Amino acid sequence: MKLWGGRFARETDRQMEAFNASIQFDQRMWAADIRGSIAYARALERAGLISAGERDTLIQGLEEVARELAAGEFVFLPSDEDIHTAVERRLRERVGSVADKLHTGRSRNDQVVTDLRLYLLEEIPVLRRRLQDLQRAIVDRAEEHLEVIMPGYTHLQHAQPVRFSHWLMSFFWAFARDQERLQEIERRIAVLPLGSGALAGHSLGIDRRYLADELGFRAIAENSIDAISDRDFVAEFLFWAALLEVHLSRLAEDLILWSSAEFGFVELDETYATGSSLMPQKRNPDSLELLRGKAGRLIGSLTGLLTTLKGLPTGYNKDLQEDKEPLFDAIDTLHLALPVAAGVIRTLHIHPERMVRALDDGMLATDLADYLVRRGVPFRQSHHLVGRAVRRAEELGIPLRALPLSEFQAISSAFGPDLYDVFDHRRSVEARSSEGGTALAALQEQIARARRILGE
Repeated sequence: MKLWGGRFARETDRQMEAFNASIQFDQRMWAADIRGSIAYARALERAGLISAGERDTLIQGLEEVARELAAGEFVFLPSDEDIHTAVERRLRERVGSVADKLHTGRSRNDQVVTDLRLYLLEEIPVLRRRLQDLQRAIVDRAEEHLEVIMPGYTHLQHAQPVRFSHWLMSFFWAFARDQERLQEIERRIAVLPLGSGALAGHSLGIDRRYLADELGFRAIAENSIDAISDRDFVAEFLFWAALLEVHLSRLAEDLILWSSAEFGFVELDETYATGSSLMPQKRNPDSLELLRGKAGRLIGSLTGLLTTLKGLPTGYNKDLQEDKEPLFDAIDTLHLALPVAAGVIRTLHIHPERMVRALDDGMLATDLADYLVRRGVPFRQSHHLVGRAVRRAEELGIPLRALPLSEFQAISSAFGPDLYDVFDHRRSVEARSSEGGTALAALQEQIARARRILGE
């Protein structure tokens, strides 16, 4: 018997049954559905709508259904339209007609969104821990390689020398913002819609504050129409997931480039690489390429949901069933992606000697401009003068440090014999000692702050 079948005289078309059903993907919410139903049974008894004995029977029956589901013994039937239908059907088989009272004043509209919020609130702490594990791996490796100097890039061109650890820590702070966003989203997810009914509210005296306390929600939805149609929290979560994957993708892209023969800065451990079915010598960075590729998938999921939501009329519409598959896929993707990313970082082989060999004098041009600034030359002028020196060295086909003093002084008398002290990459790195800079002391302070954040 369908939950909604009383006014229908004809059977639903079989293809329509399959098209309408969500049991194949929403069954994963069974624990949330049963948890919400147990709380609702207690609220019904408090409202005088069922007796204490009926409440206990319902709760016992729901707990038995939960044990079946947990043990993999629950048998889903073709008539089970969704997880709510399946649980209620099995509850009726176990406890009889008293099961028909459980849905008093409740709609699947408020039930499903309650389940979805509960499910997300269970998943978020796990995702937070996985992300923290990646952050911890980053900090550990940063501390391990404090003395490694490498080229820093802008526009994928040599820019200035930096510490490898400084580059690595740049991703810690991107992931720290992801942690902050997740905490903010979690607060907005923890708003109870249950008790809103189909859209107009509850007419039988249910205590929504009690339900919120029972289920661990921080607040209740203020408007019943908004409560059953609101999927902002799903869109926000998908945005969070997509942006996190973008950060993972950018980390992966750097490491893919740097593990190539042309760079050779790093080497993936064999446990996170694959081979070629044709070329025996290949070690492919498939772990990183998949991290990069998943970003497009999650961006697509976000775009798809927003497109679904943007044209809906007020109230519940069946289109909202399309919220779950992209959400579940994003969660599953991150449960795999985050441990893989952490594993890649923990096992990554670093080649400092290749990084040092990639350093060149041009990366110290800004230091040479700073040298002139200290000698009283305005920066805009010093920038221009050093640019002329760089061009002259290129014309002569020599490194900038090999340009004779006479050539420098032909450009500007502000250049003195001590200009050659600038040509020291480690000295350049140490000069960037401002908070957040790449100097050793600044980097150690940065790592200490990161450790405190992880401790919190």
